[in-house]
Formats: sequence, C-alpha cells, structure tokens
Amino acid sequence: MDLGVRWKLHGDGRTPAPGAVVRPDERLSWPRTVGLGAQHVVAMFGASFVAPVLMGLDPNLAIMMSGVATVVFLVATRGRVPSYLGCSLSFVGVAAVIRADGGSSAVVTGAVFVVGVALFLAGLAVQRFGARIIHAAMPPIVTGAVVMLIGFNLAPVTASTYWPQDQWTALLVMLFTGLAVVCLRGFWSRIAIFMGLVFGYGISWAFDRVFGRIHSVDASGKVTDHWRLDLSGVAKADWIGLPDLHGPSFQWSAILVALPVVIALVAENAGHVKAVGEMTGDNLDGKLGTAISADGAASMLSTAVGGPPNTTYSENIGVMAATRVYSTAAYWAAAGFALLFGVCPKFGAVVAAVPGGVLGGITVILYGMIGLLGAQIWINAKVDLRNPLNLVPAAAGIIIGVGNVTLEFTDTFELSGIALGTLVVITGYHALRAFAPAHLKTQHPLLDEGTSSYDEPGDNGDAEERAPGEGTQRAKS
Repeated sequence: MDLGVRWKLHGDGRTPAPGAVVRPDERLSWPRTVGLGAQHVVAMFGASFVAPVLMGLDPNLAIMMSGVATVVFLVATRGRVPSYLGCSLSFVGVAAVIRADGGSSAVVTGAVFVVGVALFLAGLAVQRFGARIIHAAMPPIVTGAVVMLIGFNLAPVTASTYWPQDQWTALLVMLFTGLAVVCLRGFWSRIAIFMGLVFGYGISWAFDRVFGRIHSVDASGKVTDHWRLDLSGVAKADWIGLPDLHGPSFQWSAILVALPVVIALVAENAGHVKAVGEMTGDNLDGKLGTAISADGAASMLSTAVGGPPNTTYSENIGVMAATRVYSTAAYWAAAGFALLFGVCPKFGAVVAAVPGGVLGGITVILYGMIGLLGAQIWINAKVDLRNPLNLVPAAAGIIIGVGNVTLEFTDTFELSGIALGTLVVITGYHALRAFAPAHLKTQHPLLDEGTSSYDEPGDNGDAEERAPGEGTQRAKS
C-alpha cells in the first residue's frame, strides 16, 4: 500500500532550480527537510498557541495531537496534499459559550468530537457524490454567513473577559500585532500572531517591574491585585512528561452549539485543497472528500483524549509559497517536532501563562479576522447581497448569532447564538429558495470555476445566468 512516505531527491538536494518546485513526492536533503519542518512548526505556532488557551484546554496536548493529526492526514491522502493540521480557531467561540453555561473541558471536547464525526461523514459524502453536494447544501451565502456569525459572536469574550484584565497592555499588543500583520513581509508576516504574543510577554514583564501589580479582574473574573505575567507554574513544571488526558462528555445543548462549525471546516478544507492544487499544478478535486474525512478523523482522535480539534493551516501554505517546497517529507518532520514539544510540560506552562491583557489585544484582531473570512467567501463567490434570497436569511442569522438571541422551546431546552443563527441561515435560505421566483435563484459555486470539474451547467437543477464569457474555463478531470 502506498502511504506517500517515499520521496525522490530533488536535483542536488540543496535548492530548487530556477522556476522549479519541489513536488509533494520529492524532497531536499534531509538536514534541509528537517529545517523546513521546523519552519512549518514556527508558522503554525501563533494560532496553535492561542487556540487551546482560549478554549481552556491543555496546550501541551494540543501541540502533540496536532502532530498526530498531521500524520493521520498525510497517510490518508497518500502524501498527495501537503498540509499541517493545527488547532482550529473556529471552535473558540463555541467553547466560550459552552463554558459560560457551566460546561467542563470534557463537555467541550465531547461536543467537538461530534463535530469531528459530522466532518468525517461529510467527507465520505463528498467522495460518494462529488463536490457538488457542498454547493447544494451550503452555497456561499450560507457558508459566509455562518463563518461571519461564528467570528463576531466572540466579541463579548474579548470585551468582557480578556481586555479588562489589562487594557493598556491589550491596546499596545493590538497595535503591535496589527502593524506586524500589515507591514511585515514574507515569513515574518505569517508569524505575526506569534510575534504579538512574544511582544505581549515582554510588555507585561516590563510593566510588572515598573508599575508593580495591577488592580483589575483576573482570569477567574475576580477584582484583585495580581501580576500581569505569572511564571510560577513554569518553574514548577517538569521538562519531560506526558500531558494530561481526559475523555469526552456528551451533552445535547453543547453539541447543538458546536455543530454549525462543521460548515466552516468544510469551507476551510475546500479552500486549502484548492490552493494547494493551484500551487503544485495538480488536480486535487478527487482528494477533497478524503481531505475532509481525514480532518474529521484527526479531530475525533484528538478530542477523544482531551485535545482540541484540528484543521488545515493557511499559515503553512504561505511557507510553501515562499520556499517553493511542497514536499510532504517536511510535514512529517514538522509532526515530529510537534510530538517532542508535546512531551515537554515546561513548554505548555509557558503557553498557559499568557497574560489576559495580551490575549485581549490579539483576540480583538483575531476574532474580527475570523468573522471577516465570511465576507471574503462572499466576495470570492461574487454573492449578490442585493438579492433578497441571499440578504434576508444571512441578515437574520448574523444578528441572531452575534446578539446571542435565544429561542426557548421548553424549560430545559433552548437554542441561542451560533446554533440558532446557523439554523436560521440554512433553513431560511433553503425554505425561501423553494418559494422564490426563478430570477432570484442565480448563485455561484463554493469553489471557483476553473479549479473544480464538478460545476457543470444544470448540476444543481437550476439554470444559472452568467454574463457573456463568464464561467467558460474549466479544469480538466
């Protein structure tokens, strides 16, 4: 069985020839490959640091399971889709909602485990019926609206939890991170979040030395005098040891809050496979279902032992674009580094010590960026918001999601926020579409034309109206 673990040496093994790329089944010399693997780990560190901390999960276990998830993904795709699977930020909002309702870490991971199952089944459906099923069930107006409400639903978390802990540190970190994202180039711009964390550590330490303790709310929500940066846990942590594991616990209320995220994960995977296919020159449409299922399986494995869910990382696409090296051998090396970090409790203690003010400054940008990814989906798909069929369900769902509107069914069961907003967007769109006149039903596929062979005229049962010359370029199967 071909597991994609055999690589041909590219050229002299040093650098790609002018205009050439190192393909997924090729590699450079092993020292250079290991170095590239380390670079991939650094690129994913920013988000992978933040995600487990914001979800209240063990960062050591998160990093370790990201390495395991990457191995699962590479084996499942037979080394055809170079990708690193890191901790998914899409679940930060649902974790905050579940914990606000009294849910424990086990309840959070149990809800996310079910999302992993749903993602795995979605991948199987794509393998069976083709990518057209994504377009039929989740057109861009639906996908964009759900991603947007998930991101913007997080605004109260920043405003009421992180920012008040140290508003001036939060402001400085926000400004620094924003400048890093916009002004830096190449590799440095891709680790801007990580640089913001390092800057925040330094500022917090300096403020503690200059101004002493701060009188504000702490991580538990109590107003006390406390140090901004408390590294006492780092000194007590061992250098080598396994992270703490725990099993998932399942509650319907938590599962319903988390399930909408599967829409965002399908969109993320579709975009990732598309981007990798364009860079390598390979038609990877046939691997889309496998990639989605592999992501689901990896998330199930991680959450089953108490870790966070995982998803494909765009940060690592940037590293590949900059280096022109798409070798999956580098990702195996990256997975190895992640496993080593996972068995170093002192490393996890450093991550867990991130001051609340630092998180406040970073999440102001990060949460907003997650929400605006929904708008980017609309822009890429040329969604017409003048069309009431698109406008009405998206507008209603976003307000419900962002405003945490609640719908009570019984004394013990209710839907609110992300879950209710997603339900309104999906059911509202499809219900309105059933009654809408034909001229309102024009829509574009989730994947851009020219990158997928599924989108043939009439595939979704509707005659699509296109401008002259639009949509004529198609990829060859």
